[in-house]
Amino acid sequence: MKTGLKSILWSFSALILLLMVAVPVLNALAAAVLMVPTVILYTTLSKRAFTLHMAAVYGIGVIIMGLPALIVGLFFLVPSLVMGHYYRKGAPARKVLTATVLTVLAQLLLELVVFDLVFDFSLMNEIREMITKTVDNLREQGIMPSVWTATVTESYVQSLIHSIPMALITVSFLLAVITHAIAAPALRSSGLTISHLQAAREWRLPRIFVFYYLVVLIADMATPNTGSSFMTVTLHNLVPLMQMAFSIQAMGFFFFLAHERKWNKAIPVLLSVVVAIFQPFSLIGVIDAAFPIRKAFKKS
Repeated sequence: MKTGLKSILWSFSALILLLMVAVPVLNALAAAVLMVPTVILYTTLSKRAFTLHMAAVYGIGVIIMGLPALIVGLFFLVPSLVMGHYYRKGAPARKVLTATVLTVLAQLLLELVVFDLVFDFSLMNEIREMITKTVDNLREQGIMPSVWTATVTESYVQSLIHSIPMALITVSFLLAVITHAIAAPALRSSGLTISHLQAAREWRLPRIFVFYYLVVLIADMATPNTGSSFMTVTLHNLVPLMQMAFSIQAMGFFFFLAHERKWNKAIPVLLSVVVAIFQPFSLIGVIDAAFPIRKAFKKS
């Protein structure tokens, strides 16, 4: 796979995905997997060959799309290089994902700063303006209910602004996980040794995490939901993030039960979907992390 047709096909895939970013509806799907060909090429090719392949991809992209192709391509290139670098070193899957998530997140935060300082574009101001205009237009058309006041609009805007960090973290996590889920098996099929993530039944959070969660919940209850203070914004994002972590713990618990009790493989998957949809089920993960309940279900 280091030379020949497969490398050319992966480069062609990278070009097609790059061009698809400009296509409405398809752009989100393309962005989700845009890193995959680049990661595979960087991991399997020499640095010189990889540079030639990517120069061709970005060159053709710029000819067809213009400068946006280069900007988008470079944004996804950096985390792809990070992931490919750790693959080449044989790093554990968790380390690969952590480094990639942090890289994407750092780039997103840097972009917000650059857009604000260089282009005078504030995401927060744009969100506020968009919501306010939408509400005003709906009110003029007589669609908005009378109970929806300016205070309600401001509260909704604040909630969206406070959710920006959570959204950035989620996007970074999804991009890294989707890329790893596709690239790792493809690289293994070509003969490379790529570390696997832990089996779902082995997913466990440290018990101390439960204590942190309780502290965060108490702080959240004691902090007003309104305002834009650092503490308010932090707690607004930290609580759902920790609930998400315990939801994953609950999923691991169900996969553990399925393994120990020889359940049909579809059962833990369906239960995991329920946990993902209904946030209160994250309490199962809290209990699993706090108490050694898995011992009661282990085979003697």
